[in-house]
Amino acid sequence: MVQERARSSQTAAAVNLPCLESGDHLTRHEFERRYHAMPDLKKAELIEGVVYVPSPLRFEPHAEPHGHLITWLGVYQAMTPGVRIGDNPTVRLDWDNEPQPDALLLIDPIAGGQTRLSPDGYIEGAPELVVEIAASSAAIDLGSKMQAYRRNGVLEYVVWQAFENRLSWFQLVEGEYQQLMPDAEGMIRSQVFPGLWLAVEALLSGDMKTVLSAVQAGLGSSDHETFVKQLRSR
Repeated sequence: MVQERARSSQTAAAVNLPCLESGDHLTRHEFERRYHAMPDLKKAELIEGVVYVPSPLRFEPHAEPHGHLITWLGVYQAMTPGVRIGDNPTVRLDWDNEPQPDALLLIDPIAGGQTRLSPDGYIEGAPELVVEIAASSAAIDLGSKMQAYRRNGVLEYVVWQAFENRLSWFQLVEGEYQQLMPDAEGMIRSQVFPGLWLAVEALLSGDMKTVLSAVQAGLGSSDHETFVKQLRSR
């Protein structure tokens, strides 16, 4: 990662552009210009006009939870036509915010979703569901980034605080995020993606068999069946 960033910095310098550094205050246009000049840089975000370039990612507090979340979301997406999944995609949220969320689900625009793909292949607008794994980035993910997602209309926002091993799931209600709590079965059920059920404690303990059993149960529910029919009818 350090070597990649060094190569990216050299590439940016070769085209007479400053490299991206955490704390830079940039417009979205200038952020993209510098990011494109650093092809070896894997992740950088613009949040409320401020650049964040993360440190290398460790396995346990980030990479493994990330894999578990992608597995959970991927099973749901595979059985839900009209829904698309993204892994670390750049999102043009507004003129001051261009995050790169760890994972997201969105409803395809042709099925009535609220995002669109730009001619150069970037997501524009607010995905319906965004997931972030917050380790060293917890203050950002639950602070300025969360406010940017709320203001732009991300309908559900899931944050896994890796060091505390705690998961928070927020739903946008009348312009404010309200936290969804597990029910008597320890399950959180998405209000935007019917059938997307999460066995929270199982996820936090690494019990992916139970996590996948729960989402399979959600996929077999009448709510999911109705949702799929709605997506296909658009």
